[in-house]
Amino acid sequence: QVQLVESGGGLVQAGGSLRLSCVASGSILGINVMGWYRQAPGNQRELVATITPGGSTYYADSVKGRFTVSSDFAKRTVWLQMNSLNPEDTAVYYCNIDRLSGLEDYWGQGTQVTVSS
Repeated sequence: QVQLVESGGGLVQAGGSLRLSCVASGSILGINVMGWYRQAPGNQRELVATITPGGSTYYADSVKGRFTVSSDFAKRTVWLQMNSLNPEDTAVYYCNIDRLSGLEDYWGQGTQVTVSS
């Protein structure tokens, strides 16, 4: 059984930093990318950042220059370093493992990030 467990969320003041972690357990084949999504109340879930096994990264425009995604694919672990947080970053953050076409993706349970002004 595959499980993705996130940690590191919490309450922080604007301008502060948080580091999210996600560890996946279980047998996972065909990993394409690992990454993070977020969903704020009333909004759709949106892509935040991804990383490939080769280290190529993608960032949403709203987080470029502030967030950094990193990973250890051998340990099925992905991190999201979030700096210069602002209230618009408040959301539930979800870890995601995107697999090759035709294979089911995996999601974590989510971790709440709240940024106060």
